[in-house]
Amino acid sequence: MYSMIERYINKMTKEDILNFANKKNINLSEDELSFTYEFIKKNWGKILSNPNLLDLNRYKNNFSEENFIKIKELIKEYYTKYHRFI
Repeated sequence: MYSMIERYINKMTKEDILNFANKKNINLSEDELSFTYEFIKKNWGKILSNPNLLDLNRYKNNFSEENFIKIKELIKEYYTKYHRFI
């Protein structure tokens, strides 16, 4: 599973993130999109190996208040659905 995720992340583009965010009613600014893309590219392995290390509040200033709330809810939703597979 790890290698499948790694291949996906390596091919992932900003456009992929923007499309996903839009589907989830999260309208990212260019700065928010760039931050999210770089963060995922740099940190996905650490987060996957220990999701409890992710403290979203450290990144609150990188997002609008509305987007931050939506992102926290989205991560909570996906963690609840998929944490047993990690």
